Amino acid sequence: MSELTLASLVVIAVVLAAEFVNGWTDAPNAIATAVSTRVLTPRQAVVVAVIMNVLGAMSGTAVAATIGTGIVDQEVINLTTVAAAMLAIVIWSSLAYQFGLPTSESHALVAGLAGAGLAVAGPSVLLWAGWQKVLIGLGFSTFLGFGFGLFFTSLLMHAFSRVRLGFARMFFAKMQWLSTAFLAFTHGSNDGQKFMGTLALTLVLAGVFDEFHIPLWIILLAASTMGLGTAFGGWRIIRTVGVRLTKLETVHGFSAQTSAGLAIFLASSFGIPLSTTHTAGTAIMGVGATKRLSAVRWGVSRQIVIAWVLTFPVCGAIAWVAAKVLAWVF
Repeated sequence: MSELTLASLVVIAVVLAAEFVNGWTDAPNAIATAVSTRVLTPRQAVVVAVIMNVLGAMSGTAVAATIGTGIVDQEVINLTTVAAAMLAIVIWSSLAYQFGLPTSESHALVAGLAGAGLAVAGPSVLLWAGWQKVLIGLGFSTFLGFGFGLFFTSLLMHAFSRVRLGFARMFFAKMQWLSTAFLAFTHGSNDGQKFMGTLALTLVLAGVFDEFHIPLWIILLAASTMGLGTAFGGWRIIRTVGVRLTKLETVHGFSAQTSAGLAIFLASSFGIPLSTTHTAGTAIMGVGATKRLSAVRWGVSRQIVIAWVLTFPVCGAIAWVAAKVLAWVF
């Protein structure tokens, strides 16, 4: 075990900056519908998100292990590639945030690691086993999110079809407290773990850890940083996801959050890193589609999807360039 160098400290700071941005641009998806249905005030929603994201990030390390050891070969990756990947996340997500577009830090992270790894060592750095989980995560986030939202909402609307509207609104307003906490918890269990894995990988590369493992202090540091990011920003994302995408009543908000949370929970249980942004967004689209297809503002959806699609190539390219530049510095 060796002491931290200045270069190592700089890379750790960049990793934490990326985790902060994750809380700023991605975590608000967990609370967007509760704010838009006015069940929770913005301040209440942020408090719930911070607490439950931290608890979720502490719930396990399976996703963190996939990110830390399964995406790129540890033998050839170094501090330069990690720093480059994190810079790609910070740059791309901050840019998208200016337009109020939610981004997938999951895809930004794996694309950044891949782009930086390619710059340093070529295609051999990529590990197919880890990338299989990433591709499975795409299916979880897209098809399960939309499908669960569509099915669960249809089921609830049928079950409560004879219940007075006022009672149903009050009932699901209370239930949405639970669904908000559940979705925030599952977000932490998946997204929070990704940067825990990256931070642990950085300490392995710096020689601080002899082997990859995730102690409690890394869990607390990463989770708390993400929580601070949520507390300090995210209102543009909340407006896009919770207000502009479709009009939501309390039953819709509860259904969307529960559907997304279930999909994320399943993925986290198998150590599959997925985009919680995709999952929450497609769940809301599925919920909106139960009313009628035109209830979903597909123009807004198209902008969000374009941002999702661009994340892989843009973050990969930024990380590739950053790795080449940083190789002269470190």
